[in-house]
Amino acid sequence: MKTKAVTLAASLLVGGMGAAACSSSSSSATTSTKPAPTSMQAGTASENIVQLAESNPDLSTLVTAIKAAGLVNTLEGTGPFTVFAPTNEAFAALPAGTLQTLLQPANKAELVSILTYHVVAGAYTSSNLPTGAVKTVDGATVTVGESGGTVHITDGKGSTVQVTKANIMASNGVIHVINGVLLPPAS
Repeated sequence: MKTKAVTLAASLLVGGMGAAACSSSSSSATTSTKPAPTSMQAGTASENIVQLAESNPDLSTLVTAIKAAGLVNTLEGTGPFTVFAPTNEAFAALPAGTLQTLLQPANKAELVSILTYHVVAGAYTSSNLPTGAVKTVDGATVTVGESGGTVHITDGKGSTVQVTKANIMASNGVIHVINGVLLPPAS
């Protein structure tokens, strides 16, 4: 898994997410009939995903992790991306010492894997976010559902988080703030 994450990170950084230019059908498997994202959904804001995250104090831990993982250039790139952004509280709820361990250079590959598990290629607002199994940039899937108007996401470990603030439009995609950290099946 670590080799896969390192390879993925390298391809993301070097290739600028060329895979994101693929159609949404190749980047996510869904059970939804919602429309595919359009280029108009990304690009309605002047700030990119990283700039928006940096301007939100509730996402400062995420920004620190993005920098430690070396993913700034990627998430500032063309995209489009949909990012499920855990809050500082979400990171604080991880078991004691987990975040500090992940931020160490020796654990960069695992951090990259976890962070790219929060990213989907394409710009999906809450109105066209696929439901069911959705493939992440990490290569694993999350399960997206909706109940009572609230979008929830189940990760590879079986934990479910909720979208607490949807549709933060960036120049290169969309951010959905979530109340937990998603963990891929092999983390």
